[in-house]
Amino acid sequence: MPGKQVNNTDDAFHDSEDAGRYSRQVVLSGFGLAAQQKLKEARVLIVGAGGLGVPVLQYLTGMGIGTIGIIDADVVSLSNLHRQVLYNENDIGKSKVETAVNKLSKLNRNVRFEAYNQLLSVQNALEIVINYDIVVDATDNISTRYLINDACVISHKPFVYGAVQQFEGHVSVFNYLNGPTYRCLYSTPPANGEIPDCNTAGVLGVTPAIVGSQQALQVVKLITGIGKTLSGYLQIFDFLQDEQYKMKLKIRAESRQITALRNSYAEVVCNTVLKLSVDELFDWYESGKQFQLIDVRELKDFQTGHLTGAVSIPYNQFNTGEIHINNKQPVVMFCQKGARSNSTAQMLQQRYPEAEIYSVLGGMEYWEDEFDDEYIITPDLQNGGGSTV
Repeated sequence: MPGKQVNNTDDAFHDSEDAGRYSRQVVLSGFGLAAQQKLKEARVLIVGAGGLGVPVLQYLTGMGIGTIGIIDADVVSLSNLHRQVLYNENDIGKSKVETAVNKLSKLNRNVRFEAYNQLLSVQNALEIVINYDIVVDATDNISTRYLINDACVISHKPFVYGAVQQFEGHVSVFNYLNGPTYRCLYSTPPANGEIPDCNTAGVLGVTPAIVGSQQALQVVKLITGIGKTLSGYLQIFDFLQDEQYKMKLKIRAESRQITALRNSYAEVVCNTVLKLSVDELFDWYESGKQFQLIDVRELKDFQTGHLTGAVSIPYNQFNTGEIHINNKQPVVMFCQKGARSNSTAQMLQQRYPEAEIYSVLGGMEYWEDEFDDEYIITPDLQNGGGSTV
């Protein structure tokens, strides 16, 4: 399904103009004219022209990607403008795709744009994806993310993943050179509403720009072969604490054995991870209930203070294949705010479907607000801050 071709350039390399336009990156050691030519010949599809899509589009256009496909059915709204800085107040109510193409064409007239003013769907995904070398997931819709993943697995296309929630960002490269897919990270979608989007959870204007810029960088690496990509790793940004780290991903063989799209990606798949409030956890301590507590905060945070009986398995070292749990006791995942405990609880639940696994809502922040330092041990000098369940 070809997109609406908005502008067309001849295939001749614009030597004099390109020499000036791309001089700052062509001069880079290990990049050069050969890499620039690869960018010119590349075809990249960006799914979503919002918070993540805008920086991806701006930088890939500026850097000289030959053909860029943009698919989005949304229109510009006032609430978009604090983070989607390609648009302005005069664009409110207009198609994002058409507005983006109009503005981006003025940034680089030598880039060919293919516009899809529609949603990516089961009906059109394979027909669209097959026409591109790389797909960029710039959506905030989990159902669409699984559709992108499956279409890319079937079409043998790599896709660059990005996500932002509140003050945290994720970036990875999936389905590249037999590396992990998105379903290797999350084999099934969470329940509807389990993970809020930016409309309900909020997003700081600058954070999608950081994640989207990193996505653009991954695209350039995939096309040109420079440097090392994030294939096999999930890069996690904690923007509030100015920290970042990588979590190694494991390949699930079954996640690569997708031969057809599902009939629908809108279905709700149950997330079996249970939620535990800090008040309920406190009652467990008070009553002497037996449970396993896994703290997935960073080691330095664990050593500063942790709950009684907790073992440390930092999020960036979390590997379900190396974790053994006792199915006779509930397992409680614990972190600073609750997001990482929920993520690791999902992964652990998939490995131990019969286990009773909880994620503590609000984590250490809620605990300290409610109970100060009760049941908190500090510092940890006994097990060196880390152990395996």
